[in-house]
Amino acid sequence: MITASKLLSSREVATIERAIGEAEKMTAAEIVPVIATASGRYDRGEDLFGLLCVCVTLAVAWFVVPGKIDLDWSTTSTPGLGIAMIVAIVVLGFTIGAALASRFTVLRLPFIARQEMLEEVERRAFETFQRQRIRSTRGAIGVLIYVSLYEHLVKVIGDDNAAVQLPPAALQEICALVVDGLKQGNPAAGLETAIKKTGELLAAHLPATADDKNELANRLIIID
Repeated sequence: MITASKLLSSREVATIERAIGEAEKMTAAEIVPVIATASGRYDRGEDLFGLLCVCVTLAVAWFVVPGKIDLDWSTTSTPGLGIAMIVAIVVLGFTIGAALASRFTVLRLPFIARQEMLEEVERRAFETFQRQRIRSTRGAIGVLIYVSLYEHLVKVIGDDNAAVQLPPAALQEICALVVDGLKQGNPAAGLETAIKKTGELLAAHLPATADDKNELANRLIIID
């Protein structure tokens, strides 16, 4: 999976940051775009993949390791897997499987519920909103556009006064512009268009004034 720091070229980053400045010429709001590689750790997905590896390894070993046939007037056979071997397979299979899912994150993806992803992205987006001091803007007019690559999700959060001017339909439109750019293989254009649209939507109710100060730097924040 591509990381946030490798998604865009330096030229594309510069283009997005210019778009922030242009959008903020129309509105008093502060627009902060963020691209994160992933929003959650998803340990349970890793554990479930490790458990799957244990089951597969045990099944294969059961048929591969020969059993001992009792020829003394008996029709039974003794499995070749002893308790020590079974314990070793469980421990090693789980450890190796979980490690692989941690290293190659696509392996744990089928074991992660969509609702869990939604919750993790929302939690991380609000955490980023606080950490980047978007809530500290004068007039409570900061806006966060949060893109999480692993989950393929976008979250837009507006501070108190900005949120009033961004109804659900507007938020959905901004998110859709970012998603369209990602789907078309041009994330920079999608984010640039979304930033411009955010500025246009806010300009009608929160227009730029002569005494506006740029409270937050016009930069794209990358979180790996």
